[in-house]
Amino acid sequence: MLMVYACSGEDALTPPPDITGSAPDDAGDTSDADAIATDRGVTPEPCAQPAGGRANPGNGCIYLGVLSDLNDGPFNELGALTQRGLHDFWGRVNAAGGIGGFDIDVDTYTRDTAYDRQAHAVAYRAIEPDILLLAESLGSPTTAEILGDLASDDVIAASTSWWSGLHFDEITRGVILTSGYSYCLESMIGLDWYDENVRPVGGVVAVGYAGAYGSDVAQGARLWAEANDVPFLGSIRTGRVGVEVGGQEVAVQSIVRSGADVVVLGVGPEDAGLIVGGVEARAEPGQIDFLGSAPTWSPSLLAAPSAAALMGRYTNISPWEDFTGGSTGHAAMRAALGGDVPGNSGYAAGWVIQYPIRALLEAAVASGDLTRANIRSLVDGLEVDYEGILPPTRQGGDPNINVNRTAVIGRVDPERANGLSTIVDGYRGATADAFTYSVACSG
Repeated sequence: MLMVYACSGEDALTPPPDITGSAPDDAGDTSDADAIATDRGVTPEPCAQPAGGRANPGNGCIYLGVLSDLNDGPFNELGALTQRGLHDFWGRVNAAGGIGGFDIDVDTYTRDTAYDRQAHAVAYRAIEPDILLLAESLGSPTTAEILGDLASDDVIAASTSWWSGLHFDEITRGVILTSGYSYCLESMIGLDWYDENVRPVGGVVAVGYAGAYGSDVAQGARLWAEANDVPFLGSIRTGRVGVEVGGQEVAVQSIVRSGADVVVLGVGPEDAGLIVGGVEARAEPGQIDFLGSAPTWSPSLLAAPSAAALMGRYTNISPWEDFTGGSTGHAAMRAALGGDVPGNSGYAAGWVIQYPIRALLEAAVASGDLTRANIRSLVDGLEVDYEGILPPTRQGGDPNINVNRTAVIGRVDPERANGLSTIVDGYRGATADAFTYSVACSG
């Protein structure tokens, strides 16, 4: 029987007393920092801006860079909370003593690149001499822009992108740390769940932005339809309202005319709300349901005109539960938040993608070598413990074996702090599990 969390939003914000401010026992490794080999991004002097605001006496500093969308770009709301999540993660590590005699600084070399490929590349080049790793590179096209430089510099990065190509070393050159599945697998898992638990899918259509995100979502839907002998009725391309398109009427009309009874969405929250609300107003009641990739949801949609339609017709598919989850890692998130409620899932994403970096730094300290080249050599086969947020996962190697294939299925619930109620955590779908994940789905 799969677990269903039934706690209220208020209960979810109360951390168990035994985790507040704590980190795993091995996070505060007390190895002699003077005996550890270093090159760039590591100093014997204290951090300029230690995460959490407090330096441990005698500790040196590991500087991690961040390239994100923080102010004016299309994903700035997500980026700002992702930045807070990763900052709080390392604040917790610093509060437990740091790693190997070093504190972590993720603020000094944070740069806003506004989801612009060229700005991303320029900012990376500027901070590269002073960082050890990138704690975050936000976006698929922006991360792709710097892959060659990362490989040449032996700089490892965690990317807030779930494009399937990032799971394959021939594309990433082994410098990208991943957490969770890909958008492609997400579509398959969501359709598996819907077909098994709601009603048999009669026909599926995908709606998404141009680029890796929308393409991967659509390819996953197409591959699922082919594997299950269900009509795939097309991939509808759209853009961000107010930036690339004036509205979502074209997408809405295309969905209604397609004959699909399930729509897989690869867009942002505002556009998801407009599409779901528009279709519900034009289609026969109960005719069309929507499966939304993780980035399609924001609790702000509860105040949108489409809220009633979303509550009736929309299901969210995510690689992990938001901050309201029941694991040790989720409880630590809530302790760090101190009762605040994040406005979107970015906070949890920023936190989760740091686990592989922490594991990598701990492995490097244990080996006595914090140089970039040694760190890069430790990625393949690295075991990562996510404190229950995700199953333990191995980095690198064959994605067909190592990639995570579990999802969280959520329904809109205005009583929950993040607007979503988990109905299944850790769902695995037959089609997604059987899929031979040997090449990138798109790109």
